[in-house]
Amino acid sequence: MTQTQLYLISPLDVGGEFPARLERALAAGARRHGDLVTAFQFRVKDVDQHEAARLAAPLQAICAAHDVAFIVNDSVALAKRIKADGVHLGQDDGSPRDAREELGREAQIGVTCHASRHMAMEAGEAGADYVAFGAFYPSTTKDKGDAERPDLELLQWWTTVFEIPCVAIGGITPENCTPLIEAGADFLAVSHAVWGGDEVAAIEAFAKVMRG
Repeated sequence: MTQTQLYLISPLDVGGEFPARLERALAAGARRHGDLVTAFQFRVKDVDQHEAARLAAPLQAICAAHDVAFIVNDSVALAKRIKADGVHLGQDDGSPRDAREELGREAQIGVTCHASRHMAMEAGEAGADYVAFGAFYPSTTKDKGDAERPDLELLQWWTTVFEIPCVAIGGITPENCTPLIEAGADFLAVSHAVWGGDEVAAIEAFAKVMRG
């Protein structure tokens, strides 16, 4: 069984000091265990593509230096424009099949599947590289409309039946992540738990739980 890894999701404000914070977080992950942080999702709202590309540039360079995949949230067009490593699609953001045509064979394409086995199987059939289930816990980044909360059995079922990796998302902290790891989550998607305070201390805390 592969070890669970961290999938960092950006806060909505990625300007100012944020590039330095990202550098510190990724360096801390590498220091503890080189494979602890595997991906970073660039998530901004209400900015045009030109501004989004400008904000993404320094963060993309930091991720590349640490061999961390740079994934764009929602926008295939932005992912293509900045040559991101991949895109994460919500249920209303188009199909993985179309994204693959736009971004090429090497792109990493993920799909939000909430608590739905059916959505996850459809995403897998359409060529997704990973599926994301959540929110497992109350969350500041997942939509408040996400009323249906997945259970641990969903992760266990998915990892037993399918080879496509799964991401657990939603309110995950060092204190509550152990059941998700034990249920077989390949990745833990975290945002506020890292960026809501001292990012280095948060990465250290996750590393302690995930790697001992």
